[in-house]
Amino acid sequence: MNVERSPDVTRTLLQVLGIALMLATCAWILRPFLLAGGWATTIVVATWPLLLKLERALGGRRAPAVSAMTLALLVILILPLSAGIVGAVENADRIGAWLKSMTTISIPPPPAWLEGAPLIGPHLGARWEIVAKASPEEVAAKLAPHARSLLEWFLSQVGGIGRMVIQFLLTVLIAGVLYATGETAAAGVKRIAARLAGEPGNRAVTLAGDAIRAVAIGVILTAIAQSALGGIGLAISGIPFAGVLTLLMFFLCVCMIGPVPILLCAIIWLFWRGDPVWGSVLLVWTIPVGLLDNFLRPFLIRRGADISMLLILPGVVGGLIAFGIIGLFVGPMMLAVAHALLSEWVRQDANAAIDSKA
Repeated sequence: MNVERSPDVTRTLLQVLGIALMLATCAWILRPFLLAGGWATTIVVATWPLLLKLERALGGRRAPAVSAMTLALLVILILPLSAGIVGAVENADRIGAWLKSMTTISIPPPPAWLEGAPLIGPHLGARWEIVAKASPEEVAAKLAPHARSLLEWFLSQVGGIGRMVIQFLLTVLIAGVLYATGETAAAGVKRIAARLAGEPGNRAVTLAGDAIRAVAIGVILTAIAQSALGGIGLAISGIPFAGVLTLLMFFLCVCMIGPVPILLCAIIWLFWRGDPVWGSVLLVWTIPVGLLDNFLRPFLIRRGADISMLLILPGVVGGLIAFGIIGLFVGPMMLAVAHALLSEWVRQDANAAIDSKA
């Protein structure tokens, strides 16, 4: 007589706790490398077709292609940071003199056209009138707390430059390793996914790569196009520090904010300086530049992957809010994978119901 033994609940629970503890310990050990690893994985997945083309151009040799891609990545990551530091050092005296002149600047009365602007025109005109009538000492007293906060923030950011450089170098190093062993890493991930979810898991990994690549192409190329066009407008209009402002516009475009805040500040500065012609020219130029992402980004994303924009757009915005800049890629990837797995589960359940009725 066979007696069915009850499952050993305590043993199963301890096994699960042991596995969870092991995974948590591994995650804690790898915690300093998680951000750099995430960025390196995103970069490698997005630029993998470029690596394969370069490898074919070099006669099928992987090592020179990996070296070239890693060096290019190092230049792309380090060059903007170096340019910003050098620019700040070279213009330190000019920036200091400009900050000192802010305490003695006289603000002109608001232009007549501002009062006639719809909705917010009268309110802005009244606030401008109050500031224009204030003495330089009163203006400096009002700006002092904000300037102090800005200075404290700047010093904190300067203190983190060393950590930022280390993260950049670590990202480049991990990306170089992934470039060299990309097929092996992808095969391992697919085997794990297939082990967990079968064939749908394997397809989900491919879909995740397509989503990352599509968002990278759409967001980065759109950011380059918008910031370049915005920088051209700033340079032609005679805005100082046009290069630095162009770099700032690029980061704002990557963060899905767009170049409009920088361009609007430049337009206001031109009108304030008494140059309405170039201010109007830059205003007209800002309209198509600001609207460009509404057309170019969806077009590029759709070319990169056959994924619904109803998944891409919420994923980009929600991922950015939840995880920061890297969430631009994590958000759409997670939504696309979840949608694929859910659709596969529903389809299998529907097929099973049809077979049972047959």
